[in-house]
Amino acid sequence: MSIKLDQIDRSILDVLQRDASLSQREVADRVGLSQNALWRRLKRLEEEGVLLGSRMRIDPAVLGLDLTVFVMVRTRNHSMEWAEGFKAHVARIPQVAEMHRIGGDWDYMLKIITSGMSGYDAVYRRLTTGYEMDTVTGLFSMETMLDDRPVDVFG
Repeated sequence: MSIKLDQIDRSILDVLQRDASLSQREVADRVGLSQNALWRRLKRLEEEGVLLGSRMRIDPAVLGLDLTVFVMVRTRNHSMEWAEGFKAHVARIPQVAEMHRIGGDWDYMLKIITSGMSGYDAVYRRLTTGYEMDTVTGLFSMETMLDDRPVDVFG
């Protein structure tokens, strides 16, 4: 689903992606709107599902969560029932930051953020217990070079 956004909507989204802590007045000033006009646009963008809320970002390494692993999963079972069950199984593992169903040689990709190899081993054991998968492999991130970049709303 795609909705029609004008240049002002795109400017609002760009400003908020870069700093969601700005007040409505500050956002309105940056995009050239009154505060009331901005509020109306924000409500519409929320109602249309463009804005999904806001939250603060944290640095996982500061909390001792110094290992990011991209886990690739291949399965022989491609039924919707299996996929929904697997999604529910993965959702119960709090160290899984993201889960993607992907195309190509692999079926799923998980982003796991945890504390060291022993933390990953515990997640791996939990992931592979009670759910049949064909192949599971981990790709260990040595350095995050780009992270959580704003979506190009003008592109």
